[in-house]
This record gives sequence, structure tokens and C-alpha cells, in this order.
Amino acid sequence: MAKKKLRIGIIGTGGIARWHAYQYLKMDDCKIVALADLVPGKAQKFAENLGIKGAKYYNSHKELLDDAEALGLDGVSICTYNRQHAEPTIYALDRGINVLLEKPFTVTLDEAVAVMRAEKRSGKILSIGFQPRFHASMQYMKEIVRSGRLGQVYYIQTGGGRRRGIPGSTFIEDKTAGIGALGDIGCYSLDMCLDAIGYPKPLTVSAFKTDIIGKDPAQYDEADRFSVDEFAVALIRLEGGVTMDFRISWALNVDTPGDTLIIGNKAGLRIPSTDCWNGGFGEMTLYETVDGKDIETKLPEPENKVDCFYGKVRSFLDAIKTPGAKSPVPSSQILYNQAIIDGIVRSANLGREVDIVIPEI
Repeated sequence: MAKKKLRIGIIGTGGIARWHAYQYLKMDDCKIVALADLVPGKAQKFAENLGIKGAKYYNSHKELLDDAEALGLDGVSICTYNRQHAEPTIYALDRGINVLLEKPFTVTLDEAVAVMRAEKRSGKILSIGFQPRFHASMQYMKEIVRSGRLGQVYYIQTGGGRRRGIPGSTFIEDKTAGIGALGDIGCYSLDMCLDAIGYPKPLTVSAFKTDIIGKDPAQYDEADRFSVDEFAVALIRLEGGVTMDFRISWALNVDTPGDTLIIGNKAGLRIPSTDCWNGGFGEMTLYETVDGKDIETKLPEPENKVDCFYGKVRSFLDAIKTPGAKSPVPSSQILYNQAIIDGIVRSANLGREVDIVIPEI
């Protein structure tokens, strides 16, 4: 298996699929052999534009995956819109195909659970597309938090986003996206902090979300199509006595909803806000008290030597090739990320705090 040239399919050939294809095309030990898209002719045009030769084209994930044996398929990247994450992933896993699934995991917690049950049945690799984890800045921040230098972490303020930065296409309609800023960039912000502290189980959430700017034709030119969240805020209680104050935005009438703060009983860490949390974030500041004196230490951003997307795709292929390997971005962690997003939506819709109850897988 280590010497095999892996045969890969791509399901959904929109913008994010390009980034997957770019990485596969850089690697000598894999070949893109199949592409599928619901729009007739789109998959073929995608392949032609990127110079992908010899691939077969399909009009649905089912057509492609039903042909998996003939294709000799080893894995697929699923790059569909959010509401079409669960179904093709389950279909692929049930046919014994390894999956690299773009973020967000799913739209709802129930969908995530159904995907994980298919993963358990199949015994195959399922990796979730959180490429920021592979950036040197993210790894440095995680190293600091896990070193114990902050002591016992009990409070996290996180979020970020854009003053104006609502995307278009399938991102802004409920029928395709299901969730807006929460699923697009909010999941990155949650993952950054939850991964650093070991992904404790979420317990409760009290939240608010809005679409007030996205639905205003004076402020957004596709307001008639807009039907997802553009801003959300939540107070999340986690196991281990950790409270998370979370905010995320596509559109907000200030420059940022705030920096990320990770506060422990020995020290605190400030991470400057970004518009996406998709990689680097500049200089961090560590706040400590040493011999009775308050000390602030600037932590320069480390050099990032590996492209995040390359790391995401390469780690997926390596997991396929390595007997007994675990998923590089495991669903068991991202389930908690999805449970929080699901809780935010439920709480905001109900106007009250809700419990997060995660079913057995």
C-alpha cells in the first residue's frame, strides 16, 4: 500500500474543490480518476481547466461511487455545499471508500452522528477539512496552551470575522448552506481553541444569531437570496469548568468582534483577530506575573513552511496508506464542534439556553 498510486475522486467541483485538486496534482503517489457534479458538464470543464487528464465524469455522487470498483477508487474529496455533506459521505463510507470531507462537518448534530455511524461500520478513514491545524501559527499556539504555561484554562473568548465579507454562491441560502458564518468561518474559530485545550465535551449553550445586514438590500446586493446567519454570539459551557465566549461575523459595523483570549490561572494568551482563522494570525502576546511583576511577552509568528491545504490533503493520503492509521482530523473531535454549532442554532431560534446532548455513536 505504501508504494501504491492512490486513485482519488472529487465530488462537487466548485471553488473549494480547486484547492483539493491543486494539492493532489502536486503529488506523485495519487491520481484524480473521477469527478462528479450535479451541474451537467461542470466536472468536465473543471478538469479541463486544471489539466486533469484521463478522468471520468459523473452527474452525481451516487453514479461515481457506484462505479468505485471499476475505478479502483481509494478515496474521495467531498466538496459539495453544506447540506450535501452528510449524504455522499455516508454513501462513500458504506461502499468502503475513504473520505476527506470539507468543513463544516455537517449542518446538524444528527447528520454528524449519522456520518460517524457510517464511519464506524466501514472502518475507513474519515478526515474533516480543517486545514488551519496544519499552519505553524496554529501549532505554536496549541503548543503554548498544552505546555501548561497558562495553568488551568477556565475562560476563552474567541471569534473574529469581517466588517463586510459576505460570500455569494451557495453560501447564503438555507437550502444549500443551512448555516452561514457559523459554518464557513465559525467552525475554524471553535476548532482552534477546542483543539488547543483537548476538545472537552460541550454541555450547554446560550446564543443569538442574526441576518439583519444580509437581508438589507441597501447593504447587500443579494439580499433577496440571503437566508442564513451573518453574525452569531454564544456563551458555551464545557466540561472541566471552561467557559467559552464566542462571536463570529460575515458582516458587522465594527472592524472585529474581538481578539481571541485564552485565560488560565497562571497566565493568559492574546491571539489577534483575523477575518477567517484560516492560517496565520500574527504576533501573540503572553501575559504572566513573575516575582510580583506583570510581564507581557510578544511571541513572533513562526515561519510557515508547509501550505495548509497541502498538509490537509497529504495527511489524508498518508492515513490511507498507513495500516492502522488514525484520521488526521478525527470526526470524534469535530463532532463536538458540530454539536456547539447545532446548539447555537437551536438556542438562538428558541431564545434560551439549551443543553447539548450527544447520542452514542
